[in-house]
Amino acid sequence: MSAEPIRLTSLAHGGGCGCKLDPAILRGLLANQPVAGPFERLLVGNETADDAAVWALDDGTCLIATTDFFTPMVDDPRDFGRIAATNAISDVYAMGGRPILALAILGMPVGRIAPETVAEILKGGASICAEAGIPIAGGHSIDTPEPIYGLAVIGTAGRDRVRRNSDARAGDALILTKGIGVGVYSAAIKREALPEDGYAEFLATTTLLNRVGADLAADADVHAMTDVTGFGLLGHGLELARGSGLRVVIEAGAVPLLARAEALAREGYVTGASHRNWAAYGAEVRLPADFPDWRRHLLTDPQTSGGLLASCAAAEAEAIRDRARAAGYPLAAIVGRIEDGPAGLRIEG
Repeated sequence: MSAEPIRLTSLAHGGGCGCKLDPAILRGLLANQPVAGPFERLLVGNETADDAAVWALDDGTCLIATTDFFTPMVDDPRDFGRIAATNAISDVYAMGGRPILALAILGMPVGRIAPETVAEILKGGASICAEAGIPIAGGHSIDTPEPIYGLAVIGTAGRDRVRRNSDARAGDALILTKGIGVGVYSAAIKREALPEDGYAEFLATTTLLNRVGADLAADADVHAMTDVTGFGLLGHGLELARGSGLRVVIEAGAVPLLARAEALAREGYVTGASHRNWAAYGAEVRLPADFPDWRRHLLTDPQTSGGLLASCAAAEAEAIRDRARAAGYPLAAIVGRIEDGPAGLRIEG
Protein backbone atom coordinates (compact mmCIF):
# COMPACT_ATOMS: atom_id res chain seq x y z
CA MET A 1 0.00 0.00 0.00
CA SER A 2 1.40 3.41 -0.96
CA ALA A 3 1.87 6.05 1.71
CA GLU A 4 -0.59 8.91 1.97
CA PRO A 5 0.78 11.95 0.09
CA ILE A 6 2.14 14.66 2.37
CA ARG A 7 0.07 17.84 2.41
CA LEU A 8 2.19 20.70 1.10
CA THR A 9 0.77 23.09 3.68
CA SER A 10 1.86 20.76 6.50
CA LEU A 11 5.49 21.37 5.50
CA ALA A 12 5.27 25.17 5.79
CA HIS A 13 5.09 27.36 8.88
CA GLY A 14 3.05 29.88 6.90
CA GLY A 15 1.75 30.15 3.39
CA GLY A 16 1.63 32.52 0.45
CA CYS A 17 2.30 36.17 1.14
CA GLY A 18 1.39 35.52 4.77
CA CYS A 19 4.94 34.21 5.28
CA LYS A 20 6.52 37.59 4.48
CA LEU A 21 8.66 39.19 7.15
CA ASP A 22 6.86 41.32 9.72
CA PRO A 23 6.53 44.78 8.08
CA ALA A 24 8.09 46.53 11.07
CA ILE A 25 11.10 44.20 11.00
CA LEU A 26 11.45 44.68 7.25
CA ARG A 27 11.37 48.47 7.56
CA GLY A 28 14.04 48.30 10.22
CA LEU A 29 16.26 46.10 8.08
CA LEU A 30 15.94 48.32 5.03
CA ALA A 31 16.46 51.49 7.06
CA ASN A 32 19.99 50.34 7.87
CA GLN A 33 20.89 49.47 4.29
CA PRO A 34 22.72 51.85 1.97
CA VAL A 35 20.65 53.51 -0.73
CA ALA A 36 21.03 52.07 -4.20
CA GLY A 37 23.56 54.72 -5.14
CA PRO A 38 23.83 57.58 -7.63
CA PHE A 39 22.79 55.60 -10.72
CA GLU A 40 21.14 58.06 -13.07
CA ARG A 41 19.19 55.39 -14.88
CA LEU A 42 17.81 53.74 -11.74
CA LEU A 43 14.40 55.39 -11.66
CA VAL A 44 12.94 53.24 -8.86
CA GLY A 45 15.00 51.47 -6.19
CA ASN A 46 14.20 50.57 -2.58
CA GLU A 47 13.60 54.10 -1.31
CA THR A 48 9.78 53.97 -1.21
CA ALA A 49 9.01 50.25 -0.75
CA ASP A 50 7.79 50.10 -4.33
CA ASP A 51 6.81 46.88 -6.10
CA ALA A 52 9.80 46.54 -8.45
CA ALA A 53 13.02 48.18 -9.56
CA VAL A 54 12.97 50.28 -12.74
CA TRP A 55 15.96 50.98 -14.98
CA ALA A 56 15.83 53.41 -17.91
CA LEU A 57 17.33 52.36 -21.25
CA ASP A 58 18.59 54.73 -23.93
CA ASP A 59 15.51 54.60 -26.14
CA GLY A 60 13.00 55.67 -23.49
CA THR A 61 12.08 52.10 -22.61
CA CYS A 62 12.35 51.04 -18.97
CA LEU A 63 13.25 47.61 -17.63
CA ILE A 64 11.17 46.49 -14.63
CA ALA A 65 12.72 43.80 -12.41
CA THR A 66 11.16 41.98 -9.47
CA THR A 67 11.20 38.69 -7.59
CA ASP A 68 8.65 36.98 -5.39
CA PHE A 69 8.44 33.50 -3.86
CA PHE A 70 6.79 31.83 -0.90
CA THR A 71 5.76 28.61 0.84
CA PRO A 72 2.54 26.72 -0.02
CA MET A 73 -0.88 27.97 0.97
CA VAL A 74 -2.65 25.10 -0.85
CA ASP A 75 -1.99 21.38 -1.10
CA ASP A 76 -2.53 20.92 -4.83
CA PRO A 77 0.96 21.33 -6.34
CA ARG A 78 -0.19 22.68 -9.70
CA ASP A 79 -2.42 25.24 -7.96
CA PHE A 80 0.53 26.26 -5.76
CA GLY A 81 2.65 26.88 -8.85
CA ARG A 82 -0.11 28.85 -10.56
CA ILE A 83 -0.74 31.09 -7.55
CA ALA A 84 2.95 31.77 -6.94
CA ALA A 85 3.58 32.65 -10.58
CA THR A 86 0.55 34.95 -10.80
CA ASN A 87 1.67 36.73 -7.64
CA ALA A 88 5.24 37.23 -8.87
CA ILE A 89 4.21 38.63 -12.25
CA SER A 90 1.83 41.07 -10.54
CA ASP A 91 4.64 43.42 -9.47
CA VAL A 92 5.45 44.21 -13.11
CA TYR A 93 1.82 45.05 -13.84
CA ALA A 94 1.65 47.15 -10.66
CA MET A 95 4.47 49.32 -12.02
CA GLY A 96 2.56 49.83 -15.27
CA GLY A 97 4.64 47.37 -17.28
CA ARG A 98 4.21 44.21 -19.28
CA PRO A 99 6.28 41.09 -18.47
CA ILE A 100 8.71 39.71 -21.04
CA LEU A 101 10.37 36.74 -19.28
CA ALA A 102 10.70 34.92 -15.97
CA LEU A 103 13.23 32.81 -14.09
CA ALA A 104 12.06 30.10 -11.69
CA ILE A 105 13.03 30.05 -8.00
CA LEU A 106 12.64 26.61 -6.45
CA GLY A 107 13.44 25.24 -3.01
CA MET A 108 12.26 21.74 -2.08
CA PRO A 109 12.82 19.40 0.89
CA VAL A 110 14.52 16.58 -1.00
CA GLY A 111 13.34 13.17 0.13
CA ARG A 112 10.08 14.50 1.59
CA ILE A 113 8.30 15.49 -1.61
CA ALA A 114 8.03 13.21 -4.61
CA PRO A 115 9.70 14.46 -7.81
CA GLU A 116 6.33 14.15 -9.55
CA THR A 117 4.85 16.65 -7.11
CA VAL A 118 7.65 19.12 -7.75
CA ALA A 119 7.12 18.71 -11.49
CA GLU A 120 3.47 19.64 -11.04
CA ILE A 121 4.43 22.83 -9.19
CA LEU A 122 6.69 23.80 -12.10
CA LYS A 123 3.98 22.98 -14.64
CA GLY A 124 1.53 25.19 -12.76
CA GLY A 125 3.93 28.12 -12.85
CA ALA A 126 4.68 27.55 -16.52
CA SER A 127 0.96 27.54 -17.37
CA ILE A 128 0.50 31.01 -15.88
CA CYS A 129 3.58 32.32 -17.67
CA ALA A 130 2.14 30.96 -20.92
CA GLU A 131 -1.10 32.81 -20.15
CA ALA A 132 0.92 36.00 -19.61
CA GLY A 133 2.71 35.36 -22.91
CA ILE A 134 6.20 34.94 -21.44
CA PRO A 135 8.75 32.12 -21.19
CA ILE A 136 10.36 30.69 -18.10
CA ALA A 137 13.87 31.13 -19.46
CA GLY A 138 15.83 29.49 -16.63
CA GLY A 139 16.05 29.50 -12.86
CA HIS A 140 17.73 28.04 -9.80
CA SER A 141 16.86 25.30 -7.31
CA ILE A 142 18.11 24.28 -3.85
CA ASP A 143 17.32 21.77 -1.11
CA THR A 144 15.31 23.55 1.62
CA PRO A 145 13.46 22.49 4.81
CA GLU A 146 10.19 23.95 3.45
CA PRO A 147 8.81 24.00 -0.10
CA ILE A 148 9.43 27.34 -1.84
CA TYR A 149 8.44 28.43 -5.33
CA GLY A 150 8.29 31.72 -7.18
CA LEU A 151 9.72 33.73 -10.04
CA ALA A 152 12.08 36.53 -10.88
CA VAL A 153 10.31 38.54 -13.57
CA ILE A 154 11.52 41.12 -16.08
CA GLY A 155 9.13 43.51 -17.80
CA THR A 156 9.19 46.68 -19.84
CA ALA A 157 7.28 49.96 -20.00
CA GLY A 158 7.64 53.33 -21.64
CA ARG A 159 9.07 55.84 -19.21
CA ASP A 160 5.82 57.81 -19.21
CA ARG A 161 3.87 54.69 -18.22
CA VAL A 162 5.84 53.72 -15.13
CA ARG A 163 3.57 54.04 -12.10
CA ARG A 164 5.03 54.28 -8.61
CA ASN A 165 3.39 54.08 -5.20
CA SER A 166 4.72 57.57 -4.39
CA ASP A 167 2.92 59.68 -7.01
CA ALA A 168 -0.58 59.85 -5.53
CA ARG A 169 -2.12 63.33 -5.49
CA ALA A 170 -4.35 65.02 -2.94
CA GLY A 171 -7.94 64.76 -4.16
CA ASP A 172 -7.40 61.42 -5.92
CA ALA A 173 -9.80 58.53 -5.57
CA LEU A 174 -8.57 55.01 -4.74
CA ILE A 175 -9.66 51.98 -6.75
CA LEU A 176 -9.10 48.36 -5.66
CA THR A 177 -9.42 45.77 -8.44
CA LYS A 178 -9.92 42.50 -6.49
CA GLY A 179 -11.83 41.41 -3.41
CA ILE A 180 -10.22 41.04 0.02
CA GLY A 181 -10.18 37.81 2.01
CA VAL A 182 -7.48 35.55 0.57
CA GLY A 183 -5.80 35.25 3.97
CA VAL A 184 -8.90 34.11 5.84
CA TYR A 185 -9.65 31.67 3.01
CA SER A 186 -6.13 30.26 3.30
CA ALA A 187 -6.60 29.88 7.07
CA ALA A 188 -9.76 27.88 6.39
CA ILE A 189 -7.93 25.78 3.78
CA LYS A 190 -5.24 24.88 6.30
CA ARG A 191 -7.95 23.67 8.68
CA GLU A 192 -9.80 21.88 5.85
CA ALA A 193 -12.83 24.08 6.47
CA LEU A 194 -13.29 25.79 3.08
CA PRO A 195 -16.00 24.24 0.86
CA GLU A 196 -15.36 23.45 -2.80
CA ASP A 197 -17.12 26.55 -4.09
CA GLY A 198 -15.03 28.69 -1.73
CA TYR A 199 -11.84 27.06 -2.97
CA ALA A 200 -12.91 27.69 -6.57
CA GLU A 201 -13.44 31.38 -5.77
CA PHE A 202 -10.10 31.52 -3.95
CA LEU A 203 -8.29 29.95 -6.90
CA ALA A 204 -10.03 32.19 -9.43
CA THR A 205 -8.89 35.39 -7.71
CA THR A 206 -5.35 34.26 -6.86
CA THR A 207 -4.67 33.11 -10.45
CA LEU A 208 -6.20 36.16 -12.13
CA LEU A 209 -3.30 38.06 -13.69
CA ASN A 210 -3.21 41.78 -12.87
CA ARG A 211 -2.62 42.63 -16.54
CA VAL A 212 -5.12 45.49 -16.25
CA GLY A 213 -2.28 47.43 -14.60
CA ALA A 214 -0.53 47.94 -17.93
CA ASP A 215 -3.76 49.27 -19.41
CA LEU A 216 -4.42 51.62 -16.49
CA ALA A 217 -0.88 52.99 -16.78
CA ALA A 218 -1.69 54.17 -20.30
CA ASP A 219 -4.20 56.60 -18.73
CA ALA A 220 -2.65 59.87 -17.53
CA ASP A 221 -5.46 60.14 -14.95
CA VAL A 222 -4.01 57.11 -13.11
CA HIS A 223 -1.26 58.66 -11.01
CA ALA A 224 0.02 55.88 -8.74
CA MET A 225 -0.36 52.12 -8.30
CA THR A 226 0.68 49.28 -6.05
CA ASP A 227 -0.54 45.74 -5.54
CA VAL A 228 -2.07 44.55 -2.29
CA THR A 229 -0.23 41.50 -0.98
CA GLY A 230 1.17 40.28 2.34
CA PHE A 231 0.83 43.48 4.36
CA GLY A 232 -2.89 43.75 3.64
CA LEU A 233 -4.89 46.67 2.28
CA LEU A 234 -3.88 48.89 5.20
CA GLY A 235 -0.17 48.07 4.97
CA HIS A 236 0.10 48.72 1.26
CA GLY A 237 -2.14 51.76 1.59
CA LEU A 238 0.30 53.07 4.20
CA GLU A 239 3.22 52.50 1.83
CA LEU A 240 1.40 54.64 -0.72
CA ALA A 241 0.74 57.30 1.94
CA ARG A 242 4.35 57.36 3.12
CA GLY A 243 5.74 57.44 -0.40
CA SER A 244 3.44 60.28 -1.45
CA GLY A 245 3.57 62.18 1.86
CA LEU A 246 -0.23 62.26 2.00
CA ARG A 247 -3.11 60.77 3.99
CA VAL A 248 -4.94 57.71 2.67
CA VAL A 249 -8.61 57.39 3.66
CA ILE A 250 -10.20 53.95 3.31
CA GLU A 251 -14.00 53.64 3.34
CA ALA A 252 -14.38 50.27 5.04
CA GLY A 253 -17.90 49.68 3.79
CA ALA A 254 -16.79 50.13 0.18
CA VAL A 255 -13.99 47.53 0.29
CA PRO A 256 -15.00 44.52 -1.86
CA LEU A 257 -14.86 41.17 -0.08
CA LEU A 258 -14.74 37.60 -1.30
CA ALA A 259 -18.08 35.88 -0.78
CA ARG A 260 -17.22 34.05 2.46
CA ALA A 261 -14.67 36.52 3.84
CA GLU A 262 -16.91 38.20 6.41
CA ALA A 263 -18.33 34.94 7.72
CA LEU A 264 -14.88 33.33 8.01
CA ALA A 265 -13.40 36.38 9.74
CA ARG A 266 -16.29 36.44 12.22
CA GLU A 267 -15.66 32.76 12.94
CA GLY A 268 -12.02 33.42 13.75
CA TYR A 269 -10.27 32.24 10.60
CA VAL A 270 -7.57 34.88 10.89
CA THR A 271 -3.91 34.38 10.00
CA GLY A 272 -1.01 35.12 12.29
CA ALA A 273 0.24 37.53 9.63
CA SER A 274 -2.89 39.64 10.05
CA HIS A 275 -2.08 40.09 13.76
CA ARG A 276 1.58 40.84 12.98
CA ASN A 277 0.57 43.40 10.39
CA TRP A 278 -1.60 45.31 12.86
CA ALA A 279 1.07 45.17 15.55
CA ALA A 280 3.59 46.59 13.07
CA TYR A 281 1.65 49.55 11.71
CA GLY A 282 -1.57 49.94 13.70
CA ALA A 283 -0.21 53.01 15.49
CA GLU A 284 -0.30 54.86 12.15
CA VAL A 285 -3.95 53.98 11.49
CA ARG A 286 -6.95 55.89 12.83
CA LEU A 287 -9.98 53.67 13.40
CA PRO A 288 -13.60 54.71 13.95
CA ALA A 289 -14.97 54.23 17.43
CA ASP A 290 -16.17 50.67 18.12
CA PHE A 291 -14.74 49.37 14.86
CA PRO A 292 -15.23 45.57 15.08
CA ASP A 293 -12.19 43.34 15.23
CA TRP A 294 -13.34 41.12 12.36
CA ARG A 295 -13.43 44.12 10.00
CA ARG A 296 -10.00 45.24 11.10
CA HIS A 297 -8.67 41.73 10.55
CA LEU A 298 -9.92 41.83 6.97
CA LEU A 299 -8.20 45.15 6.33
CA THR A 300 -4.90 43.70 7.59
CA ASP A 301 -5.55 40.31 5.96
CA PRO A 302 -2.51 39.22 3.93
CA GLN A 303 -3.46 38.96 0.28
CA THR A 304 -1.60 36.54 -1.93
CA SER A 305 -1.86 37.66 -5.57
CA GLY A 306 -4.23 40.43 -4.50
CA GLY A 307 -5.60 43.28 -6.55
CA LEU A 308 -4.14 46.58 -7.65
CA LEU A 309 -4.67 49.73 -5.60
CA ALA A 310 -4.73 52.68 -8.01
CA SER A 311 -4.78 56.38 -7.16
CA CYS A 312 -6.52 58.32 -9.90
CA ALA A 313 -8.21 61.62 -10.68
CA ALA A 314 -11.50 61.63 -8.78
CA ALA A 315 -13.52 62.93 -11.74
CA GLU A 316 -12.50 59.89 -13.81
CA ALA A 317 -12.66 57.28 -11.04
CA GLU A 318 -16.02 55.76 -11.96
CA ALA A 319 -15.04 55.41 -15.61
CA ILE A 320 -11.70 53.83 -14.66
CA ARG A 321 -13.43 51.44 -12.25
CA ASP A 322 -15.90 50.46 -14.96
CA ARG A 323 -13.06 49.79 -17.40
CA ALA A 324 -11.44 47.50 -14.86
CA ARG A 325 -14.69 45.61 -14.37
CA ALA A 326 -15.14 45.24 -18.12
CA ALA A 327 -11.57 43.92 -18.37
CA GLY A 328 -12.43 40.99 -16.09
CA TYR A 329 -12.22 42.35 -12.54
CA PRO A 330 -15.90 42.35 -11.46
CA LEU A 331 -15.21 43.33 -7.84
CA ALA A 332 -13.26 46.48 -8.76
CA ALA A 333 -14.48 49.30 -6.51
CA ILE A 334 -13.74 52.84 -5.39
CA VAL A 335 -12.57 52.28 -1.81
CA GLY A 336 -11.26 55.64 -0.62
CA ARG A 337 -9.41 58.84 -1.39
CA ILE A 338 -6.20 60.79 -0.91
CA GLU A 339 -6.10 63.88 1.29
CA ASP A 340 -3.54 66.52 2.21
CA GLY A 341 -1.96 66.01 5.59
CA PRO A 342 0.84 64.13 7.26
CA ALA A 343 1.43 60.65 5.88
CA GLY A 344 -0.89 58.16 7.51
CA LEU A 345 -4.12 56.25 7.06
CA ARG A 346 -7.65 56.76 8.34
CA ILE A 347 -10.55 54.33 8.14
CA GLU A 348 -14.12 55.53 7.77
CA GLY A 349 -17.37 53.62 8.08
